[in-house]
Amino acid sequence: MTEALDSRSMPRWVPKAIILFFAAQLLYQFTLSALISLRGFMLSIIVSLFLSFAIEPAVNSLSSRGMRRGPATAIVFFILIILLSIFMFAIATLVIDQVAKFSDNAPGYVERGQNFLNERFNTNINTDTLRHQIETSDSPIRKALDNLAANAITVGSSAIGIVFQLLTILLFTFYLVADAPKLRRSLLRRLPPERQSVVLDTWELAIQKTGGYIYSRALLALISGIVHWIALEIMGVPYAVALGLWVGLVSQFIPVVGTYIAGVLPVAIALVQEPKLGLYILIFILIYQQVENYLLAPRITSKTMNMHPAVAFGAVLIGGSIFGPIGALLSVPAAAMIQAFAILYLQDHKVIESPMTAEPTQKKKKN
Repeated sequence: MTEALDSRSMPRWVPKAIILFFAAQLLYQFTLSALISLRGFMLSIIVSLFLSFAIEPAVNSLSSRGMRRGPATAIVFFILIILLSIFMFAIATLVIDQVAKFSDNAPGYVERGQNFLNERFNTNINTDTLRHQIETSDSPIRKALDNLAANAITVGSSAIGIVFQLLTILLFTFYLVADAPKLRRSLLRRLPPERQSVVLDTWELAIQKTGGYIYSRALLALISGIVHWIALEIMGVPYAVALGLWVGLVSQFIPVVGTYIAGVLPVAIALVQEPKLGLYILIFILIYQQVENYLLAPRITSKTMNMHPAVAFGAVLIGGSIFGPIGALLSVPAAAMIQAFAILYLQDHKVIESPMTAEPTQKKKKN
């Protein structure tokens, strides 16, 4: 009888397996919760690392001239903070002023748009009801416009708060750049010599690709900003300098959709001034984009970001889905680094001849 009970008793490994299962489950939940809680911190570290890659070439240039890394890093940071502050102040001033003017002059804009449509397209649009709603203080449309003007001030104030939130990232970046040689030596001490050379080559390649991306984008942004500033000034669009800065920076540093986001603001402000002027600005932006895509960008980025557009677009989607807008911004230089690592460390083979891999050839013209 006792032997029968013993044969039906639970094996000794089952309780241990149950305990291990629940322990693993608890560890998984704790790790997942910790990663979610530290997601913001980890994102700050990743952003700081990319910024350090972008800034280090300039600091190395100053350091090679005899300047200590700490002061050299501080000078580069000071210049970047001044430029960023000027840009944010100009854009905040522009947005607040234009939204307030739009709220105050909305009835006139509605009448001007009505006359433009009736004259150009032979229509018979009557906006008296809409204009009455805008002029009446208790109407929903009037309240929405007033709230929009009030929210513009809130947005401008929150932009200042974002600057202070960036101080954490800037602090990490400062130490990563200023103490870069010391940090690398600390990491390399734990590796054998053959691994150390691989780490150093990889680190150097990351700096080259990220720095090249930032500087090529900055040069394109400078050219775009100057060209759009001159064009907007000639066409009589207000805040031409601020709008030129906006178009230059947003179109170059926001992947894929940056050009369309950048063009919305100057076109909208021009439409408020004169509908025909908004159309001219839109045409100019489209023409300049083609010139940049086919003439300027290939020459400037040929040595820094030789990447297929489909790869860049896919990288933006992946980075945005994982880390949000910041991930989308960092995805292109990250993809460039991964591509460079693959070229550096993976063996290159000759491609077999096939109709599916043949390059298109231009037909010779007959005399």
